[in-house]
Amino acid sequence: MEIIVIGIAGGSGSGKTTVVRRIMERLTKKEVAIISQDSYYRDNAAIPLEQRQHINFDHPDSIEFELLVSQLRQIKSGLPIHEPTYDYITSTRLSETIIVEPRHVVIVEGILLFTDPKVRELCNIKVFVDAEADDRLIRIIHRDMRERGRSVDDVIDRYEVVKTMHDLFIEPTKKFADIIVPQGGENLVAIDILVSMIKQKITQTAK
Repeated sequence: MEIIVIGIAGGSGSGKTTVVRRIMERLTKKEVAIISQDSYYRDNAAIPLEQRQHINFDHPDSIEFELLVSQLRQIKSGLPIHEPTYDYITSTRLSETIIVEPRHVVIVEGILLFTDPKVRELCNIKVFVDAEADDRLIRIIHRDMRERGRSVDDVIDRYEVVKTMHDLFIEPTKKFADIIVPQGGENLVAIDILVSMIKQKITQTAK
């Protein structure tokens, strides 16, 4: 079975997760597997708790790309992987893992995905989800309060770093994309095109 890897990148709060969710609403888990770049944040258990609050999670160095690349190669060769799990509150990797079985299509998503050349090489299709800075900030505030235990003030204080990292590392990777999706998950036309492409790939690999 040939396995197609689709990389979905874009700025923090751009709507990548919504795009993936809308794609999955049209497909089944038997057809597509999902891997999140966020699962591969480095384990910071050795760093004092108060210092972890200042870790820059929007810098490529925060991701253990070596492990991500290794597991992408593994699943692309038809073998299951043990995807790590991460605790955003403590900024540490958990002992539990998630078994991800190979499927015809594997979607890997994350803000810094295309900063790593080896990840780009492993992606058969590269998608960049684009959104206006104001829209991304609103989504970041809601997400970080809900999922990462941060206050509004904390999120806004961090946003200067987030914006700088976006301009420095994430926005430049748009040039590597095969497809750019403006307006994130609200761009239903672009999602229709993506789903059609994925279904075509599934049909081709199933033969």
